[in-house]
Amino acid sequence: MKAEKLLGEERRNHLLELLSKADKPITGGELASTTNVSRQVIVQDISLLKAKNYPIMATSQGYVYLNKQNDQTQVIERIIACKHAPELTKEELSIIVDHGVFVKDVIVEHPVYGDLTASIMVGNRNDVNEFIKKIDRNNASYLLQLTGGLHLHTLQADSQEKLDRVCEELDKLGMLVQD
Repeated sequence: MKAEKLLGEERRNHLLELLSKADKPITGGELASTTNVSRQVIVQDISLLKAKNYPIMATSQGYVYLNKQNDQTQVIERIIACKHAPELTKEELSIIVDHGVFVKDVIVEHPVYGDLTASIMVGNRNDVNEFIKKIDRNNASYLLQLTGGLHLHTLQADSQEKLDRVCEELDKLGMLVQD
């Protein structure tokens, strides 16, 4: 539903409300349409909100509001190290989400810039497919290509067992790097 054009602070408050109540990412285009402004205005508004320390993250699927207070289940995070060729990314991500585990990001260590972290935010096969399509559509490189395939993922799950099962399966396929 298209709202009448909202101005400045009122629009940013409306964006916060939309994002905090959303159960999936919302694209800049959707937010622009809803608030009757251009996508560029949304990008500026999101930047202003982030500057005020609102926990908004831009993902490949759209904007998400982090740290929602409706958290009744415990979220356990684990960072894992993986190494594989770029063409195995879809398989890697699919294995993870098929175990009910959420992939928050990818991290690589660059020799000049240090740690580079990029949001992935995939939690199911559809998210994985959309992420891979976006990489392909934009002819973008995977960050792991900067490090010969070596990268980290921050994973989130509601149990250690799910994280353990993911690690076991990735290890069987030779994708998990362990000490």
